[in-house]
Amino acid sequence: MRREKRWSRLQKKLYEIIDPTLNFQIHLTIYRMQSQRGSTDSPRYWITLNQEIIFDYPAQFMNPEGFVQNLSGETTYYPYGNDISAIFALIEEYLNTPREQVFTKHFENDFWGLVNILKSADRRTGRRRLLLLKKERIIRRHRR
Repeated sequence: MRREKRWSRLQKKLYEIIDPTLNFQIHLTIYRMQSQRGSTDSPRYWITLNQEIIFDYPAQFMNPEGFVQNLSGETTYYPYGNDISAIFALIEEYLNTPREQVFTKHFENDFWGLVNILKSADRRTGRRRLLLLKKERIIRRHRR
């Protein structure tokens, strides 16, 4: 199956759970890079909220040496090594997680902070639930 069709299906499934009152969009673009030595795909995932980019892979994770470094410190030489499949799999895992487990489940393969963005936009969780969680985290932070 072509990658674009798989992405379109996943994107559609994701939009079904996103709060429709948010101006939230998620995109994946793959740029084909050709050279005399061969070719490779250069992916870019980005999320916008009210037309402002709030997540941008690989740009947010690029270090000065040309490596992409995720939040756990692992590095890859972009674009020859990239996390396109891992990010896709993480979004699938999130979508396949039952609503009642979304906030308790540890997404061990979230090396980019993406799940927190998805949780924040997920209409299944409800705004009151998000406000309660925010309040609980603030209270816990002050108790430490």
